[in-house]
Amino acid sequence: MSDVAERALHTRVGRSVDALRRSLIDNLFYITGRSLQKATPNDLYIALAYTVRDRMLEGFITTAETYKSSSARTVCYFSAEYLLGPHLGNNILNLGLWDNLTQAMLEMGVDMETILQEEPEPGLGNGGLGRLAACYMDSLATLQIPAIGYGIRYEFGLFQQVIKNGWQEEVTDAWLRNGNPWELPDRERRYPVKLGGHTDQYQSENGHLRARWVPDYTVYGVAYDTPILGYGVLNTNLLRLWKSEAYNAFNFQAFNMGNHCAAVEEKVVAENLSKVLYPNDASEVGKELRLKQQYFFVSCSLQDMVRIVQHDLGDPALFPEKFVAQLNDTHPAIAIPELMRLLIDEHAFTWEVAWDITRSSFAYTNHTLLPEALETWSLDLFKRILPRHLEIIYEINQRFLDEVRLRFLYDDQRISRMSLISDETNPRLRMAHLAAVGSFAINGVSAIHTSLLKTTVMQDFYELWPEKFCNKTNGVTPRRFIALANRPLTKLIDDAVGGDWLKNMALLKHLEPLASDISFQSRWREVKLTAKHQLSNHISQVTGITVDPTSMFDIQAKRFHEYKRQHLSLLHIISLYHRLKCNPNLCIAPRTFIFSGKAAPGYGMAKLIIKLIHSVAETINHDPQVNQTIKVVFLPNFNVKNAQHLYPAADLSEQISTAGKEASGTGNMKFSMNGALTIGTLDGANVEIREAVGEENFFLFGLTAAQVQERLIGGYQPRLVIESDTELENALNMISSGLFSHGDRQLFAPLVNNLREQDPYLVCADYRAYLDCQDNVGKQYLNSERWTHMSILNVARIGRFSSDRAIQEYADEIWKVVPVFAKP
Repeated sequence: MSDVAERALHTRVGRSVDALRRSLIDNLFYITGRSLQKATPNDLYIALAYTVRDRMLEGFITTAETYKSSSARTVCYFSAEYLLGPHLGNNILNLGLWDNLTQAMLEMGVDMETILQEEPEPGLGNGGLGRLAACYMDSLATLQIPAIGYGIRYEFGLFQQVIKNGWQEEVTDAWLRNGNPWELPDRERRYPVKLGGHTDQYQSENGHLRARWVPDYTVYGVAYDTPILGYGVLNTNLLRLWKSEAYNAFNFQAFNMGNHCAAVEEKVVAENLSKVLYPNDASEVGKELRLKQQYFFVSCSLQDMVRIVQHDLGDPALFPEKFVAQLNDTHPAIAIPELMRLLIDEHAFTWEVAWDITRSSFAYTNHTLLPEALETWSLDLFKRILPRHLEIIYEINQRFLDEVRLRFLYDDQRISRMSLISDETNPRLRMAHLAAVGSFAINGVSAIHTSLLKTTVMQDFYELWPEKFCNKTNGVTPRRFIALANRPLTKLIDDAVGGDWLKNMALLKHLEPLASDISFQSRWREVKLTAKHQLSNHISQVTGITVDPTSMFDIQAKRFHEYKRQHLSLLHIISLYHRLKCNPNLCIAPRTFIFSGKAAPGYGMAKLIIKLIHSVAETINHDPQVNQTIKVVFLPNFNVKNAQHLYPAADLSEQISTAGKEASGTGNMKFSMNGALTIGTLDGANVEIREAVGEENFFLFGLTAAQVQERLIGGYQPRLVIESDTELENALNMISSGLFSHGDRQLFAPLVNNLREQDPYLVCADYRAYLDCQDNVGKQYLNSERWTHMSILNVARIGRFSSDRAIQEYADEIWKVVPVFAKP
C-alpha cells in the first residue's frame, strides 16, 4: 500500500484526535458540500455521523463474514417496532471515542453536546415493547451473539405530541426529513409480498393435492440495514427493516393518457404499508392496513431467512439449525402460517415436516395480561387479505384441537377456549393462541406476569404444555440509560467500582459499603443535583415553567393508560394542594411533580387525564400560597431523547399501576439505575426490583393482584370507598366544582363519574394507602443522609435488571445459541 493510501485509510478509520478531526472536515466537505465556516448544526451532525459510521463498518463487515464462516445459529428478533433513540451518542460510546471526538470537535470550535442534540429521534417505535427490542439488540451485539432484528422502516413515526390549551394534539413525525445516515439500503434484498386474491387447488407432478395463491396484487419489500454495534467489542449485528415499494412505481401509459393520479396509484398503495407506525385502527381501513403491515414484514423477513439457509446450508429443512426466531408479542405471529406456506407451497414439503420445522423455529414473548389487549382479527378481514394463510390456520387449528381432545376427553368448553378461532357470532382469529401453538417456548416478562399468565389468559395452554413456559424478566441497557444519559454518575461509579461494570453489572455491588460513607454521599448528591439542574433548564426551555432543582423531583413518565393510573397521582397532588390551602403553615418536603407520556390518538379518557394534569398545573403553579412548595409540570413528546433528561434527575419514580395489569415495565428499572427511589405496587417487575434493592429501600402500597381480583369479583363499589374517605371526596369534588376548569363543571365529568361509578382500575381503593405512603416518602426525603443511603443501594443492587442478563437467559435457556467473537 502506498503512503498516500495509508494516510487516506488512517483518516478514514483512525481513532486519534488528529484522524477524527481530519475525517470530520473531509465528511463535512464531501458529503454536505459545506466548509466549516458555512456549516449549519445539521451539516455538522451529518459529518459527525458519517465519521462515526466509517469506524463501524469494519466491524459490520467482519462480523458478517465471521458469522457466515462459523455456521453459528442466529437469533432473529421479530418486532413491529424498535424504539432505538438517537444513534450518534450511543455509537460514540460503544466505540470508545467519546474523549477523542470531544477534543477533535473542540479544536474545530464546535461543541459536541450541541451537535448531539441535532439528531432526530428515529420514528420506528413507540413504547416499552419497542424500547425493549432496542435494548435487546444492544445486548445481543455486546454479548457477541449472532442476531438479526427484523421490522419495518416506517417513513413516519407514531406522532409528535404537542400541547395546545392543555390538550394533546398529534403532529406528523417526519423523522426522515433530512435523511438517515445510519442506514444502508440493500436493493438486492427485494422480496415480493402477495396480498388479497384467492387460492386454487391443483395436483402436483407427484400426484399430491396442492394450493396456489393467486393474489390481487403484489408489493415489494426492500431492505434497509442499520449496523447495531456492541459495547467495547468488534461485533456489529444487523437491524434489517423493510420499506414497501410497487413493482411499477409509475404507469407511463396512464400518464400519457392524462390520468396523472392513476399513473402513481400503484406506488401510493404499495408505499402505504411502511408509511406510518401503528396507523389508527379505529376504522376497517385502519385495521386492514395494520394486518397488511404485519404480514408484509414477516413475509420479507422469512423469505430473507430461507434465502440465507439455502445459500449457506443448501436445504430449507435445516432452517431451525440456522435460525431461531423470537416473536416480540403477537404482531409477528403471522410468521407461523407464512413459514408453513413457504415450506409447503414453494418448497413442496409435506405438512408434517413443515410443521416440525416451524414449531422448532419460533419462540413467543407475551407482553400483556389484559384480555382486551390480546390481538384478534375478524375472519372476514383476514380471508380478504390472506386467503391462503387462513386455510393453513384452519388446518393448524383442526390438528391442534384433535390433540387437545385426546388429552382432555369430553371437555368441550376447553376446546372452545383454546381454539385459534373464537366461536362467537362474528368469529375472530386469536393471535396469541396461534403464537402459543406454533412456538416451542412461551415466556412472560416478569416473575409475577409469567405466574399470572399460567393461571389466567394462558392457563389452558400451560396445562397442556407446562414445559413450554418460562419467565424472562425484562432488562434495559445500562450503556444508554446510565453511561449515555448520566455521564456524571458514570464517572462517579467508575471511580468507586473499577472494572468494566457496564458489561458486568454485578460489580455495582461494590457500591454497597459506600452507601453510608458521608463523603461519597456528598458526591452522590452533587451528581443528582447536577442532573436536576439540567432537567430544570430543559423544562424551562420547553414549557417556560421555572422549577426548583432542590425540591423533590417526583416523576411519572410512561404511556398514558388508565391502568397506569396517572390520575391516582393527580388525586394525591390535589389532596396535597387542599391540605396546603387549609393549613398554609404545613411543613412538607417541597416537590416538583413531573409527568410525561403520550396517549393513543383515539383514547379519549387518557387524553382527558392529560388535560386535567395541565389544568391542575395551571391552578397550582399560579397560586402564590403554594407554588413555592409544590409545582406540576407536563413535559411533552416523551421519547428516548427526552427520557434521557428525566431518568438521571428523578428522586422518586412513580410505578403505581393496578397490581396484575403491568406485564413488567422497564421505566422502573431505568429510574432505579439512576438512583431514584420507587413508590409502587406489587406489579410487574416492581416485585423483583423490591426484592433486589431491599424492602426498606422501596415505598410499597396498594392491593396485591389477588386482592384486586377479590375486590372486583366481590362486587367492588367505589362510591362506598369515596364516602368513607373525606380527603378523596374532597379531591373529586374539587375537580367537579370547576376549580381546575375555569368553572366548567362538565369538562372532567366523564373522568370523575368513571371513578365514582366503575373505577375499573381501583384508583379509589388504593387512594388512602397511596397517600399514606406518599406522606412517608415526604418525611424520608427530609432526611438527606437516609435518602442518599437508599438511593445508592438502589443502584448497587439493580444490576440484574441489565438487558445483558435477560439476553443471556434467552440465549442459554430458550435459543440455545453461543457467542461468536468477531476479530479484526
